[in-house]
Amino acid sequence: MPPASPEALACERPGTPPDAASTPAPAPAPLAPGFWQAFFYWLRLGFLSFGGPAGQIAMMHDALVLQRRWISERRFLHALNYCMVLPGPEAQQLATYIGWLMHGTWGGIAAGGLFVLPSLLILIGLSWVYMALGKLALVAGFLYGVKPAVTALVLFSAWRIGHKTLRTSGLRALALLALLGIAVLDLPFPLIVLLAGCLGYLGQRYWPAQVSVAAGGAQHLQRQAAAVIDDDTPTPPHARFRWRHLLRVLLLGLGLWALAIGGLAYCYGSEGLLTQMAWFFTKAALLTFGGAYAVLPYVYQGAVEQFHWLSAAQMMDGLALGETTPGPLIMVLSFLGFVAGWSHAVAPSSQWLGGVVASCWVTFFTFLPSFVFIFLGGPLIETSHGNLRLAAPLTGITAAVVGVIVNLALFFAYHVFWPGGWGTAFDGAALAIGVLCVVALGYYKVAVIRVVLGAGCAGMLWQYLHSWS
Repeated sequence: MPPASPEALACERPGTPPDAASTPAPAPAPLAPGFWQAFFYWLRLGFLSFGGPAGQIAMMHDALVLQRRWISERRFLHALNYCMVLPGPEAQQLATYIGWLMHGTWGGIAAGGLFVLPSLLILIGLSWVYMALGKLALVAGFLYGVKPAVTALVLFSAWRIGHKTLRTSGLRALALLALLGIAVLDLPFPLIVLLAGCLGYLGQRYWPAQVSVAAGGAQHLQRQAAAVIDDDTPTPPHARFRWRHLLRVLLLGLGLWALAIGGLAYCYGSEGLLTQMAWFFTKAALLTFGGAYAVLPYVYQGAVEQFHWLSAAQMMDGLALGETTPGPLIMVLSFLGFVAGWSHAVAPSSQWLGGVVASCWVTFFTFLPSFVFIFLGGPLIETSHGNLRLAAPLTGITAAVVGVIVNLALFFAYHVFWPGGWGTAFDGAALAIGVLCVVALGYYKVAVIRVVLGAGCAGMLWQYLHSWS
């Protein structure tokens, strides 16, 4: 009689399920990445992070969870849930969180900084081309085609957020009230955010069926292969909550902000351009619930109507350039800073230098709160790996954001399709490009960068044909 196989012996052991021996052993966790290995991954991501926050988060999930297995699915979603609650660019904050969790403060600074730096450098170059060469027929034709594409993108963004958010009549009514508030009553965006948050809280308390609080989390997830930071991996020592650490981060963050804005006030005065921009964009960074499109109405009210740092057409062009670069869309604020610094002689000896200085300061004040939020709240979040839920006030704010974005789309459409104002000639070519962009985005699911570049090429072709007619 031949000896029993190891599989048969395993099946005959008392208490061993018949299929236990045939179950393959789980793959061991990969080696933990060193700081410089992670550094070069974040650098590469900074140059390739097209597609808006959804595309950027998907890229990180594919690379960090599925391919490299640096972090498990549940821990990844746990971090993402926290970042979704914060104001600011959630994809950049997620990169900062994971970098901090793996390699401490310097890991978070490297991950979050490299997510932004390539976009800043590219955008500075594009901003110079726009300001120095924007009158050229080729550049003007490209921007002519991109403007209706931007209108389509803003409208599509409103539809996408509204489709996921406005699930009840109460939330739809809140979105309509926000639209009327900013379009008819000309209410400031921060006031709309505050009122929407209050209405969301009251709705959850008295009419809970009308306020659907969205839940995110790792529910019904299948067990993945072991990761460096796995579901049951203990929190690293640097990520554990300590009151002393929380106080130190808070004081350091406020100190950096106060030192920077105080230095600008000392050098340029409280009414200086850079000082005003520092304060304005700090407030903008704290109001970016719902993504970059949500804060654009606030930026338009301040930068275009109140301070006159740039024109409405320049702001639209900046949004178009922001759509063609990697990194978070909120980087369009860096373009705004470049245009203001160039036009208002921040550096009298060089318009280019003035634009670069203003753009860098705007970027600093826009993203400093994001780093502080992660380093401040990360240890608190790591104390529990349960799911975070969006609060009812945030649900109300998100609903109001839909109405605000619709108003922004209408504003852009007015300036693009009636460039001379009401009563002037209607631009049918711009409308045709915009409709094609909506179809490409909504029906064919074409990537944003391809839609923008295609619209720009269509604009150049139309301008060329129009010049010959």
